[in-house]
Amino acid sequence: MTTSESQIVQGAVRKPRDSEIDVFGLTHPGKVRKSNQDHFLICSLNRRVDIHFSSLPEKAQPADPGQRLAFLAMVADGVGGSAMGEEASREALQRITRYITGSIDCYYTADSADDSAFANALEQAAMQVHTDLIEASQADADRRGMATTLTLWLGAWPRAYLVHVGDSRCYLMRDGQLTQISRDQTMAQELIDLGVLKRSDAAGSRWASMLSSSIGGSQSAPVVTRMDQQWGDVGVLCSDGLTRHVPDERIKERLAAMTSSRQTCEALLQDALDAGGGDNITIVVGRTLRGGD
Repeated sequence: MTTSESQIVQGAVRKPRDSEIDVFGLTHPGKVRKSNQDHFLICSLNRRVDIHFSSLPEKAQPADPGQRLAFLAMVADGVGGSAMGEEASREALQRITRYITGSIDCYYTADSADDSAFANALEQAAMQVHTDLIEASQADADRRGMATTLTLWLGAWPRAYLVHVGDSRCYLMRDGQLTQISRDQTMAQELIDLGVLKRSDAAGSRWASMLSSSIGGSQSAPVVTRMDQQWGDVGVLCSDGLTRHVPDERIKERLAAMTSSRQTCEALLQDALDAGGGDNITIVVGRTLRGGD
């Protein structure tokens, strides 16, 4: 490979700089519920600079946390009552972050052609959080019944991984096309897949909000989806407080007209509130833009 060809390849796969990542998230209790059981998290996983000895004065020591290894975004929608649901979603995000941080090196030491070990590590991290919440609920009667959804997006450029449990969603907007990457883990979706229930009837049925899988519930079946990332992709993570009120077509319109991730989050939130705001609403929107775009 010539020098010019090598530069082209490197330029095609180089990870976005922090200044080329436009991301924002928000959460709102909605217009009906008094409490908010949703939580979200957006963070970078870095190679830390841990200084053991130095002749430099403390103020002159490097403050840079190191190279960004991955970008992490998560949404969790708690169930089981206001206090228990809030605690379940908060605990899930805190615990999964620790497990993911401990396993991220697995990605960079794995065979680039076979990342199954890393995908398995993500699935096991979700299952470990599931076990943690069950043990916590069994040890404390006040925590009985707490559970949460978990929709986790991990970007390790040029790849991305989605870890999904429950009915919070992940969408991808690419080249003007909106795709729901996650599959709702609800009884309604199970019945649709079996041909028992029509999709047009699912939204208004009692099965729509009944989870078939959750973190901390009676059953958990994490699904890990691997994707390639491209410049210009727009990703959305959201709780069902958005999707109950705002159809996919409206989400697509908002993403197509976006000027920033913050503006889009706020516009989608207003759409959900205007349509009734019957549940907690959490939205995370992110995109990559080459410098100058």
